[in-house]
Amino acid sequence: MAYRVLILGASYGSLLGTKLLAAGHDTTLVCRPQTAALINAEGTEVRIKLRDEEHHRSFFSTDLPGALSAVAPEDAKPQDYDLVCLAMQEPQYSNPALTQLLGRIAQAKVPCMSIMNMPPLPYLLRIPGLDGAALSGAFSDPDIWADFDPALMTLCSPDPQAYRPTDEKANVLHVGLPTNFKVSKFKNPALNAMLEALAADIDAFRIDGKDVPVKLRVFDSLFVPFAKWAMLATGNYRCITSGAARSIRDAVHGDLDRSREIYAFVNELVIHLGAAPADLVPFEKYANAAKGLLNPSSAARAVEAGATRIERVDRLIKLTANAQNMSHPAITETVAIVDAKLEANAH
Repeated sequence: MAYRVLILGASYGSLLGTKLLAAGHDTTLVCRPQTAALINAEGTEVRIKLRDEEHHRSFFSTDLPGALSAVAPEDAKPQDYDLVCLAMQEPQYSNPALTQLLGRIAQAKVPCMSIMNMPPLPYLLRIPGLDGAALSGAFSDPDIWADFDPALMTLCSPDPQAYRPTDEKANVLHVGLPTNFKVSKFKNPALNAMLEALAADIDAFRIDGKDVPVKLRVFDSLFVPFAKWAMLATGNYRCITSGAARSIRDAVHGDLDRSREIYAFVNELVIHLGAAPADLVPFEKYANAAKGLLNPSSAARAVEAGATRIERVDRLIKLTANAQNMSHPAITETVAIVDAKLEANAH
């Protein structure tokens, strides 16, 4: 069965979109009008490096079985889709056109799978013992999530690393780290069957008889996507310093013992919320992967470019820890540095 999937975000979202197209599912990307026009005229190109190959391969949407289209937020009709994927940065949803689209999605009661680093508030409400009001200060506009049914929201850990090459068109994406998307199940068995079908179809795709990395993996645990929290706290947000931005590699390996300590604290927090140790990623595995992450994180690059708002998973971790009577000075320090940098950008 071919599903229809609406993806909000044509940059990182085009990676998941390409995987769905390769699996034979029809995909619509929501983006700026000029980007939508480019994608509708030329399609997308996503570059992925296959195992045991030296160079990246280009996957063009026009060559894949599924049908691709792109629309501006005002033109999106969520009721026509089986699944909505949220693939933009959390502050972007405060744009009036996107806020209105989110309202239509909630009203249409279409199941949503977020691949944001920032878990949407409705997903956090699925975690026993978490108080949404206590965490709302981490969100740009928590009210835009108020109409969503938590039972129709799930979270997918955006572990693959990808970026738009600065010297190419907006329909090109380069995948630097081709790891898997890890999604938690919905409450509804029928919706979980859809996730399993999408995962199986993505898994079955081959090119020249070869397997293609970046899979969709489905998990029972609500906490598997939270494995990303320790990575973000240890690497991504610590790329933001009081001075110039640094690479993820340098943030992690500049003081490996300190990084290990931060990583362990965040994992301890997630376990306190209810995760099993098996839901999480060992520090050594993350630290080894970080050796190849030679650029600052997207959050750090945004701050360096003058952004006044970014996704604040760092703040979410701090508020979640505080609500559990837990804290760590490095988390507090990171939040203070990011706050100061954003405040400076605003003036």
